[in-house]
Amino acid sequence: MHIEPGVVSGAKMALSYATFVSAAGYGAKMAWEALVQKGALSLVARSLIATIAVFIFFEVLPHFAVGVSEVHFILGTTILLILGTGPAAIGLALGLLIQGLFFAPTDLGMITVNATTLLVPLFAIHHMAKKIIAPNTAYVDLSYGQALKLSGAYQGGVFAWVAFWAIYGQGFGAENIAAVASFGAAYMLVLLIEPVADLAVLAAAKRMKGLDGTGFVTPRLYNAA
Repeated sequence: MHIEPGVVSGAKMALSYATFVSAAGYGAKMAWEALVQKGALSLVARSLIATIAVFIFFEVLPHFAVGVSEVHFILGTTILLILGTGPAAIGLALGLLIQGLFFAPTDLGMITVNATTLLVPLFAIHHMAKKIIAPNTAYVDLSYGQALKLSGAYQGGVFAWVAFWAIYGQGFGAENIAAVASFGAAYMLVLLIEPVADLAVLAAAKRMKGLDGTGFVTPRLYNAA
């Protein structure tokens, strides 16, 4: 996942530094809650799993450049539901860093832009889940409609941030707007696939109840809040 280098540049990058610091601070809060809930080993294990998953999503699964960014199957909702918000945030951030360090060094200059784009929607669906999912419902029992709402909100949030950064950085020129629109049209493919992926992974997890209580998954996966 990356917004093309140069889309935001110069003094305008200052905004991305502020949004990234805010997102990192909230991510640290979520990680601390996971630490208190299940301990350090669980947090490290889930964060490592999330990082490996994100690396696979970014570099192994099909991805292609369209307009101002690349279309990836990020599956942010999936890793949140399986591993929890804190570990998911760590995985997304480390996945971006690994991608930049080893595969796309030119992206490192945009890491604050890209991290904001992925993390803020993640935190938004963390709070949406409290309203969409009843307190007595474990994540493995989610319906397609619930998964669709969460995935739609996450992917919609990612697109909204991409569009914002593109327009903030490059303005309302016809070429830039066309590039944003082409990215949005291609990104609809992700929205069609992710809810199905969410339910497939949750269905697999439901058959693997031995994971309950191990610390490798979020406690909410098998247990009502």
